[in-house]
Amino acid sequence: MSKTTAPTAAAADPTLLPEGQEEAQAPACVMSFNASEASGASGLAGDVATIAAMGAHCLPVVTAIIMRDTAEAFEHHTLDADTIAEQARLILEDVPVTAWKVGFLGSPEGVSAVAEVLSDYPDVPLVAYLPNVSWLDEEQQQSYLDAFRELVLPQTHVLVGNHKTLTDFLLPDWDADRPASPRELAVAAGQHGAAHVLVTGIGLANQFVDNVLANPQGPITGEKFERFEVNFIGAGDTLSASLAALLSVGAEIHSAVGEALSFLDQALDAGFRPGMGNAIPDRFFWALPPEEGDEIEAMPGAAPEAPSLSVEDTAPTRPPRRMH
Repeated sequence: MSKTTAPTAAAADPTLLPEGQEEAQAPACVMSFNASEASGASGLAGDVATIAAMGAHCLPVVTAIIMRDTAEAFEHHTLDADTIAEQARLILEDVPVTAWKVGFLGSPEGVSAVAEVLSDYPDVPLVAYLPNVSWLDEEQQQSYLDAFRELVLPQTHVLVGNHKTLTDFLLPDWDADRPASPRELAVAAGQHGAAHVLVTGIGLANQFVDNVLANPQGPITGEKFERFEVNFIGAGDTLSASLAALLSVGAEIHSAVGEALSFLDQALDAGFRPGMGNAIPDRFFWALPPEEGDEIEAMPGAAPEAPSLSVEDTAPTRPPRRMH
């Protein structure tokens, strides 16, 4: 994937247009259950941008509204369970989906509503992202995480999260001198029904971090990246949404993870700081003007090509950094 070529999730079944027009290839559709927040860095705005950048179409379902800026979250307002479920069911009666993305669901009642919808489509792969919810009070955190563990994990194909967040969630009594391994986290997730974990932010020496996909049998694939010198919001939503877009077209799990990690690395490398707080990923890094001497392989608007899903073929090509 080069910086001048839009990544694509291949087209889904054709949709008939009005008489006299040719059939158009409809993109794969990914339904995202997530919160809305006004920075555009994470939540539904991040999912819509990421899934669109991958060449798929996002069906966004609002679960909550988070009041935040680019530095911190202050409070949130949840939607009632019936409203969440009705948003999803109305569009599901009209549009077929080929992958789910789950982010922050607002409340235990929101978790229950989403889990009930998901249970009606057991063959559609689910990518569940677990954000850090430490900004909730202790009682809210516990009830939310308990519901997520009981109702969402049994339906999850890939659980995505930061190493510390997943350790606190899956192994709350971990007291060993060493960090929990991706396999140990996968075993714990598997006990609740999740097939895989994608563990990010594993600290390594020399300013590198590891990102590892694992199942209860052990690590499957991963990528090591150099640690960025700035803090981002929206990285986890970007990774999980891009993975869902790739799985929506039937990509193999190990190849989809390699492509999604490459996409995230380049989006962070081209990230920008729109305000006084943290930076946000640029999901359209591939649309930036090429550096002088670079050959333009494809421009946005051109007919999409099927993604290269080989991990070996997706080594990040750094776009011009515009961080400030």
